[in-house]
Formats: sequence, structure tokens, C-alpha cells
Amino acid sequence: GGHLTHGMKINFSGRLYNIVAYGVDPTTSLVDMDEVRRLAVEHKPKVIIAGWSAYPRTLDFAAFRAIADEVGALLWVDMAHFAGLVAAGIHPSPVPHAHVVSSTVHKTIGGPRSGFILTNDADLAKKINSAVFPGQQGGPLMHVIAAKAVAFKIAGTPEFRDRQERTVRGAQIVAERLTAADVAGAGIVIRSGGTDVHLVLVDLRDAAIDGKQAEDLLHEVGITVNRNAVPNDPRPPMVTSGLRIGTPALATRGFGDAEFTEVAEIIAQTLVAGEAADVESLRARVATLANAFPLYAGLEQY
Repeated sequence: GGHLTHGMKINFSGRLYNIVAYGVDPTTSLVDMDEVRRLAVEHKPKVIIAGWSAYPRTLDFAAFRAIADEVGALLWVDMAHFAGLVAAGIHPSPVPHAHVVSSTVHKTIGGPRSGFILTNDADLAKKINSAVFPGQQGGPLMHVIAAKAVAFKIAGTPEFRDRQERTVRGAQIVAERLTAADVAGAGIVIRSGGTDVHLVLVDLRDAAIDGKQAEDLLHEVGITVNRNAVPNDPRPPMVTSGLRIGTPALATRGFGDAEFTEVAEIIAQTLVAGEAADVESLRARVATLANAFPLYAGLEQY
């Protein structure tokens, strides 16, 4: 569930730094905190990274901090994917526990493509500021800064909290439908058995279709998801054995329980049928949903 910027060799982070990865329990699909501690005690890292891009549960930030303190490491939490949930107060905040918290603005916060870094440590703040400028960046983009201010203002409103609550509820509706007997019978598994956040991770390694095929099939139906590796994935990254299904865009569009229930049903029927899916009929159902929630009210073409 980690991100490629957390130390993969194809990324600069894996080339510039010595990274030791921890994993998830093969049975529960949850981060194995005993393994995190064991590896930390063994390798004595300078920094411990907590965060994810495809992990459907919350992390125990207090436990990560305790381990970091035990081995003399800094704790960095990357909350790029779940920052909007934190801002809405429906997800535990890493800020009281981490030495440094980083995030994008354009995911669950729903702002411009940008980012921010938080710390309560004045010495770290000075080092981080210098590393950003003049270390790596220059020429501030004032239109992006203005857009971030608007996004953060919106994030403090009741409407934003309502959107985030519908986002999580929508993901849970999808996860619940995809754990039903007909879906399980097709060899489709929901990692960790459900979700606490805005996404669902689907494991297709025992299904008739792989991640790429499932992504393409749902695209034909009119639903955008992305192929995604699952723990110990036997297939290559461009194929994968999984799907990542996220709900923020639909919640932003105005979807509630009834609409997410229909979305979940369409996804379930598509994945179970596989190549035999009635694409035309399923696409018509997607169109009905989309037409009821136009992206730009009052505009017929966009």
C-alpha cells in the first residue's frame, strides 16, 4: 500500500536512500506493527515512513511514533491520499504524533495540484524550508497558492465534512457489495475485508480476469478505476492482480447511498461476468447516474 516515492528503485527515493520495506500481514492485510518494530530495531533507521496509496484502513500513528522514539528515528507521515478525511475530522490525525507530515492538495482535499509540509519542530521547519527553497524549488506559482487558500477554506466547512462522510460511506457500500457471495464465488477478494477510508482494494489473483482486463472492462462500461498491485502480486506492474476503486470524485459530484449502491452493483456485475458482461446495458445504467448529477449544472456540453 506504500507509494513509489517511499523507496522503490525506479524512483529517486530508492536510488538516493537505503530503504528497508515493511509489509502487511498475509491473513489480515493490515500493517504488521511487530514487523515494523523488528525491522526498526534491527536497522536503526534515521526516518520511519508511514503512509499509503492503496491501503484501505487507518494506521496506528501512536504506535509508529513509539517505535520511532525507541530507535531514535524521525517519523514522517505521508497523508497525501487521506488528508481530506483528516481535515474533515473523520480520520485520525497524524499531526500530534509525527515529526513531519506531508501531503498533496489535489486528492481528497480536492484542491490544485500542489502540496504542503507540516512540522511542530522549529529546527526541522528551518531545514525543510531551506530544502524546498532554494534546495529544489523557486518561482512561486501565485495562482496555485491562491487556489490552495480557497481549498483550505472549503475544507473547514460543514459541506466539506458531508462530502468526506459520503466518500467513506460510498467506499464502504462498494466494499460490502464486493464481499457478497456471488463476487467471492468468482474468485474476487476485498483486501482487509472492507475499508475505513475512501478506497477499496480488490484482489483478482484468483479471478478469471487480471487488473488490466478489469480496468479496461469497467472503462468500457463508463466507470474509471485503476489497476493496482496487491500484496505479493504475481503479475507485473503494468498488468497487476488488483483494482483500486476510489469514491471522492462521485461524492464531490453529489452521490449518496442510493447512487453508490447502484455503482457497487454495476461494478459487481461487471467483474463477475468478466468478458461476458453486457457492456451496453451496464453503460446505460452508468449514463443514467451521470446524467442525474451533471458536472456543470446548466451546461449541455463540456
